[in-house]
Amino acid sequence: MQNLTKAHDELFRRTPDECFPSLEALYEHCYGRLQRSQDRWHTPASLRPLPADTTGDAARLRLQLANDDVLQMNDWSFTQLCALARVSKETVNKLSADTASRVFQETMPTGGKPLQIYTDGQRVRSIHKASYTRLHHVDLLNVVREFATDFQPPHKAGTDDPETGTGLYCGEQDMFCFLIDPMGWAEIDGEAFAPGFFLWNSEVGKRSVGVQSFWFQAVCSNHIVWDAVQVVQFTRKHTTNVHESLAHIRQIIAGLVEKRDQRRDGFVRVIRKAMQTKLGDDADEMVKLLTRHGVTRQLAKAALSIAEMEGRLTIFSVVGALTTLSGEMRNAGERTEADQRSSSLLQLAV
Repeated sequence: MQNLTKAHDELFRRTPDECFPSLEALYEHCYGRLQRSQDRWHTPASLRPLPADTTGDAARLRLQLANDDVLQMNDWSFTQLCALARVSKETVNKLSADTASRVFQETMPTGGKPLQIYTDGQRVRSIHKASYTRLHHVDLLNVVREFATDFQPPHKAGTDDPETGTGLYCGEQDMFCFLIDPMGWAEIDGEAFAPGFFLWNSEVGKRSVGVQSFWFQAVCSNHIVWDAVQVVQFTRKHTTNVHESLAHIRQIIAGLVEKRDQRRDGFVRVIRKAMQTKLGDDADEMVKLLTRHGVTRQLAKAALSIAEMEGRLTIFSVVGALTTLSGEMRNAGERTEADQRSSSLLQLAV
């Protein structure tokens, strides 16, 4: 089993304006940006960095194109411009905007191959050589909308800002989605797992396109995925054949959904039987049975007491009582371990 931290890493680097409450909201954002964006092809020699004003730092440089359009740059496109000119971004940022513009005029490449200037309105999103091939976020989200209709973001992460921690992110440089099927629990080797996947992409060359699918047992409040099995990952760089990655990603997500459907039917049968099968008739014997499955005597007695008050001493009701009690534990690791032990009791109904 693995603990997956991709969503956890994304959680703590995203600002509120990069977080979206639903897949539909994320899709609308990406679609709107796509409608506004366009590729403009210009040779390096025809590009002219200009100061935004007579004073200020280089981060406020503008870029004049061959058709005399003057566009603003963001931090990423400015970083790419520095790389093309082979000048240090840190050094240029120490100069006045006027001096920085003259540095670029002296250092920009002079080759005849055009560059891709990708713009959103009057802002430059990225600058690439001709070999870069763009894959739009919308193309990936269409695959999700087609095959993963039951998947949704996990519970909101426990952050200080209520607008963050949604699991669905898109900023200037990239997109990341964390989706699970909360109703897709199935049995694997006698334990309960649910399906989920991460999906990521960049339209401006910041990162590769990729997907990672898995079956998991728990997601903590910091969006660490605990005890994942059958982890499948695919990534592809944004080169000529990057659009072929859509077929691979479609296959991985569709395969995850198909396997979920097959396993869920079997899991439902186990749950139904667990709801009908008594754990036992003698209280001491039931406590011994629970302790053999790693449950402490104190926790076992408390769970049996809860189940008995509800009038049901079935396997399912005892597992539910143990899950309720584990939710009161302060330590996330203890909660996860307790949940694993209680879910293993479902094997008694097989």
